[in-house]
Amino acid sequence: MRILVVAATKEEIKPLISELRITNYDLENEDELLPGSQIVNRKSDIVNLGLNTSILITGVGMVATAFALGRHLATHAYDLVVNLGVAGSFDRDIAIGDVLEISSDILAELGAEDGDEFLSIEQLSFGEGTYYPTTKLTDLYNLFNTFNLKTAGAITVNTVHGNEKSIKKVMERLNPQLESMEGAAFFYVCKEMNVPGLQIRAVSNYVEKRDRSNWNIGLAIKNLNTFAIEFLKLYA
Repeated sequence: MRILVVAATKEEIKPLISELRITNYDLENEDELLPGSQIVNRKSDIVNLGLNTSILITGVGMVATAFALGRHLATHAYDLVVNLGVAGSFDRDIAIGDVLEISSDILAELGAEDGDEFLSIEQLSFGEGTYYPTTKLTDLYNLFNTFNLKTAGAITVNTVHGNEKSIKKVMERLNPQLESMEGAAFFYVCKEMNVPGLQIRAVSNYVEKRDRSNWNIGLAIKNLNTFAIEFLKLYA
């Protein structure tokens, strides 16, 4: 099985990169580099997990993700594409460090303001702003209940929430559980390119007035990569 792992930054999947024995030199000197992204291909005789996998680092944000992933998938075929990253949580029942499978993702800012009311892209009849995975963990062979990840609904934003008024507004309008800056764009590309794709996020912080002292990015990255390594081992 050919698998593409997609992440916004190298830091979010650094333990996985180490597990795959990919060095910084490899990342920086790969022949096939896209603007704003990095592609690494390692075949089964090199990668200690014993699989044919690739890593795409897109850069942060939905524009960078859509461009880099769309351009890459136009010339490369995969059996599965997996988006890995950290996220903020609106839902206090989700613990910091929890790893979740994203069941839906909304482009939260795509629409128009009408006074105090927000009109979604659907309400404007200009398209759609809610996207879904093109496959699920339970759809994959022999993975039913293997990881037992909870699912969560997410939003994708250009501006991460850190203002109490805007947090309240978006929670009232969309009732999201998580937010990221790439997820819906990832789902959109997978849908348009007709490839099986799923999104896995680990919670690094709660969505609140910005206070990085309350964040635990290290724990989120650790748990996210523990999942990723174990997941990829199933295909070794």
